[in-house]
Amino acid sequence: MKRLLKPKIYLESVFMINIGILKKYNIKGIIIDIDNTLVPWGAKNINNRAYELISKLKNEGFRICILSNNTKKRVDEFNKDLNLPAVYNAGKPRKSAYKKALSLLQTDIVNTAVIGDQIFTDILGGNRLGLFTILVNPIDTKEFFGTRLVRILERLVLKRL
Repeated sequence: MKRLLKPKIYLESVFMINIGILKKYNIKGIIIDIDNTLVPWGAKNINNRAYELISKLKNEGFRICILSNNTKKRVDEFNKDLNLPAVYNAGKPRKSAYKKALSLLQTDIVNTAVIGDQIFTDILGGNRLGLFTILVNPIDTKEFFGTRLVRILERLVLKRL
């Protein structure tokens, strides 16, 4: 179980992503979460900092797909300026959502990374398929009520990892 919860890389922030490391591991595709990974929870639009990060990754040749448990309306509204492939109502950590993202990216398990702020959705889902997982600290403390409860368990898991 420990291997399913342990990310390959743990970063303080999504904005600390090292493109050289991604290239070293031959990463071609990136599956990324929205809330508290790219922007604060509930932010309706992408902010400049997150937009610049996505643009930089795209300019470096990475294919990017949004993977969110949020609704189509929420994901579409957030994605209107990015125009990225996206999977909404994903049901993370279900494997099928990650497989759909891989199909949209046209990448394989061995060359795709998952970036997210939650161990029990983003990291568990990515590790179940054997993807390269990157855990980042949440951008903000404001989040869905259920997520706040899960964070208590996540902190315990992180101490053991």
